[in-house]
Amino acid sequence: MGDNAESNDLVARTAIDRRLAGIVKPAVEAAGFELVRVRLMSGKTRILQIMADRPDGGIEIDELGQITTLVSAVLDVDDPLEDAYVLEVSSPGIDRPLTRLKDFETWSGHEARLETNELIDGRRRFKGVLQGVEDGEILIEIEEKGAPITIGLTFDWLSDAKLVLTDGLIAETLRARKDAGVIKESDFDTIETDTAPEED
Repeated sequence: MGDNAESNDLVARTAIDRRLAGIVKPAVEAAGFELVRVRLMSGKTRILQIMADRPDGGIEIDELGQITTLVSAVLDVDDPLEDAYVLEVSSPGIDRPLTRLKDFETWSGHEARLETNELIDGRRRFKGVLQGVEDGEILIEIEEKGAPITIGLTFDWLSDAKLVLTDGLIAETLRARKDAGVIKESDFDTIETDTAPEED
């Protein structure tokens, strides 16, 4: 299977999402970014959500603007959607969805919530600490009868997966962005927390 593993990831799930991903992914990757997720949300107005990131994380607002322009251009040429829709391009956020096998390796040591298509040992939802990937299986340490056990879940079994927002994850994300020179010490003032001093 090898390279073909991309086709059954969680980047795009429905047939139309996969078709849209096939159209926008080459353009996004050619510009040096990664496509994290594509979702067409139905409603009164359909919304095409595209999530993108830098390979090393920490995408900037102006880069999201650049991707929006790019994606609009490729969809003008080849657009399988007849009806009107709104295009939304965003970054994955800190509690990001995990959509590719490599994401589970990258975020090993962090807490995640996984959902499977079928019941596995009587359950479909698993919350625990990611322990990396082994032989194509995602290892996650969960609590079972009050004791931690590590189980392996096959990537193809997953219907959804995302990181859980924890203090450790926030700290690591900020540290990584600082190391990459994306944010400077002075920018920390603009990050709002519950403990921000009251304005005079």
